[in-house]
Amino acid sequence: MTSLADLRVIDAATLFAGPSAAMMLGDFGADVIKIEHPRRGDPSRGHGASLNGVGLWWKTLSRNKRTAAVDLSQSEGQEILRRLAERSDVLIENFRPGTLERWNLAPEDLLTLNPRLIVARMTGFGQSGPMAKQPGFGTLAEAMSGFAAMTGEPDGPPTLPPLALADGIAGLAMSYAIMVALRARERTGRGQVIDLAIIEPIMGLLGPQMTAYKALGVVPRRTGNRSSSNAPRNTYRTRDGRWLAISTSAQPIAERVVTLVGRPDLVEQPWFASGHGRVQHVDELDEAVASWIAERDAEEVIARFEEVQAAVAPIYDVSDIAEDPQYAALGTFQEVPDEELGSLTMQNVFFRLSDTPGEIRWPGRRLGRDTDEVLGELDYPDERIAALREAGVIA
Repeated sequence: MTSLADLRVIDAATLFAGPSAAMMLGDFGADVIKIEHPRRGDPSRGHGASLNGVGLWWKTLSRNKRTAAVDLSQSEGQEILRRLAERSDVLIENFRPGTLERWNLAPEDLLTLNPRLIVARMTGFGQSGPMAKQPGFGTLAEAMSGFAAMTGEPDGPPTLPPLALADGIAGLAMSYAIMVALRARERTGRGQVIDLAIIEPIMGLLGPQMTAYKALGVVPRRTGNRSSSNAPRNTYRTRDGRWLAISTSAQPIAERVVTLVGRPDLVEQPWFASGHGRVQHVDELDEAVASWIAERDAEEVIARFEEVQAAVAPIYDVSDIAEDPQYAALGTFQEVPDEELGSLTMQNVFFRLSDTPGEIRWPGRRLGRDTDEVLGELDYPDERIAALREAGVIA
């Protein structure tokens, strides 16, 4: 049994943030129906690497989803969505504010049809405010949240991540928001509207930057791989050319590291007793750790750190991850049969539940693969489905 097997979710969002929230619900059994434009499909189909012309990002992002191709800009397509909304628990959408209303699909109208529906609205800037109707993407959130300003080397430019970071964080936040709304529905019997702006969840993960700014006037600065909260914390190169990462967030770990590298005298310094104090002496600490590591191969460094129970990890690329025994023990990756490509390896569900574990049932499917099935469940007769296809409303 899976946790969300009795849940039906309409994924009418595009690209990454909303669809990733739907993916997480699907991973634990929800019946997710992905709505795409009949001719264009979801833009994520064309992002990233492809095999035989089939996008691999799509295969992961749209796993465990049935795909129905419906043109929501046409009245017949809007009627399909209304019928779906009547029989669903959650609608996830990321159209610009006002779009659903223009299509006669306003949340209040959908809630009239189905008072138990959760309407999850995911936009760059939220449903209100001066920027609400502007196009918003994760990159803009990474820029406006303070993330880019504090990322990169001190003398270098602000740095954006090489992945859809803000979108992924927003997807996690939305999946949580949906579960909160569903829990509330158990008590009230009513659905509600979720308004999530992609600029906000990533900001929440940056720590108390606004609190510190308002209280102390502190503006975070770029520190490269160093931390503004503790030291030593950096990446260090070994004699055999490997890179290792070290964290000393806990005071005992910091003491073990500097003792291991031959500088126990530093532990006796008054400033060493706190992360903030150690940050003020980061150059001295980094020099001690870096020089010790540079004289040894990675295998020896890791073994010595493990002996004293200090925190260290190799910097992996994906080829290293594929061979790592810890990931193998966790079952982090799964081989999944695919209708188009035969078989694909992809990351498994994000966590393990002892009684109701999630699973990958299938990867992302062909455009419109399940349209007829979905419309059949909505009591559309075969001849009506054929007419809608002929009119270009569905594919």
